Amino acid sequence: MGKELLPVGFVASINEILGDASCDFWDSYDSPRTHGLRLNRLKAVHAADSVKKLIRQFQLTPVPWCNTGYYYDESVRPGKHPYHAAGLYYIQEPSAMSAVELLNPQPGETILDLAAAPGGKTSHIASSMMGRGLLVSNEIHPERARILAENVERMGITNTVVTSAAPDQLSRRFVACFDRIMLDAPCSGEGMFRKDAAAIAEWSPEHVDLCVARQWDIVQEAYLMLKPGGTLAYSTCTFNTAENEEMIERILSQYPDLQLQEMKRLWPHLERGEGHFVAILVKTPADQTFSDDQETFTNTGKAQAKSNRGGKQAPALSALADFQDWAKQDLPGFELGSGTPILFGEELYWLPVSESVPWHDKQLKGLKMPRAGLHLAHLKKNRIEPAHALAMSLNPGQAVRSWDLSSDSDETAAYLRGEVLSIPSEYRGWTLVTTDGLPLGWGKASGGQLKNHLPKGLRNPK
Repeated sequence: MGKELLPVGFVASINEILGDASCDFWDSYDSPRTHGLRLNRLKAVHAADSVKKLIRQFQLTPVPWCNTGYYYDESVRPGKHPYHAAGLYYIQEPSAMSAVELLNPQPGETILDLAAAPGGKTSHIASSMMGRGLLVSNEIHPERARILAENVERMGITNTVVTSAAPDQLSRRFVACFDRIMLDAPCSGEGMFRKDAAAIAEWSPEHVDLCVARQWDIVQEAYLMLKPGGTLAYSTCTFNTAENEEMIERILSQYPDLQLQEMKRLWPHLERGEGHFVAILVKTPADQTFSDDQETFTNTGKAQAKSNRGGKQAPALSALADFQDWAKQDLPGFELGSGTPILFGEELYWLPVSESVPWHDKQLKGLKMPRAGLHLAHLKKNRIEPAHALAMSLNPGQAVRSWDLSSDSDETAAYLRGEVLSIPSEYRGWTLVTTDGLPLGWGKASGGQLKNHLPKGLRNPK
């Protein structure tokens, strides 16, 4: 792609930023775009042989700035492999992996991913947290929030609540609650030009100005939600200084208690990636008091959650007891982390909690949650039907019955199409279906057959 096909204003901006080095930048547009995937530690820790097989089969090479990131050749098409359905990896542009690496999330923390869809950075954060702590993953657009929730489910993440809210809706509920905030700001997408013609068509100086205004609005809400001593990662996939360095200067000017810890750019002519900007800001530790009209939720020791339908806690506790009775028989190795049960109609979830964000009625009221933590079960008359998300969060050793299929077998392909499988007649009941030890979903065994319970929306075409 020659620069003559790119917006004139964008070309002028790059020439001004890079000077003589802009020639190398424009030359990079004649090179193939880069492709990457990032391993999911939540799965990889139980699947060392599958990881080795994946690296060998796809001829993966490491991404220097992410120790779980790898480059792959476009011809490989990893999105078609059963390991992708099993959540062993997330397909992600290599430069974008830098943001969470610099944020450096830790197990046990309370973290917010403020503009999270489709889920690359959320899944990266969750992979680092290893199931401990609370991750609130937010996306304002409902359809994109649904995709985000699906990716959270596929990756087997148990400690994430997916919300769909405007940033100011969250900041009213969660004042100074988060140890770390990931703000992958909506931007003009200049780093995507090499792979997305739509981003080129949308670009204009006015669009950049619009992005800057929107970014500043979101930054102000993020600041309110960051704890004293907390860390904010601000990132974009664009090159202009207005959305990057100038935005950081504005933030530091407005908020003197924020300190710039690190600022990094990845350029496509210098690294194997499409380009990314990341700045790490740390809020000065300080004692803070809040007025009565601000919502501060400190640790109560026990979270009291109710469903957003106004029901009392008793039905959720009763449903949880039924689930636990079932799990004693079918999932003796399964344990719930810190949390509380919550009911949405006939759907039972386990809502993860932290010391900073216990869930109260006032927080839940009016808050859209496409995924209120780990989906445990569907409540049917006189029985429990385990949820697909539960299956994806397991390893085979936790289930009484599991049925493992080779990733390159016809049976695996058949299961992913939603077909019934043959199984030894001694298998009876809910059975975890795996491929090379990685969970794919549930089947229910009876009479030598395994009825397929892979959700219809996830099945491959026949």
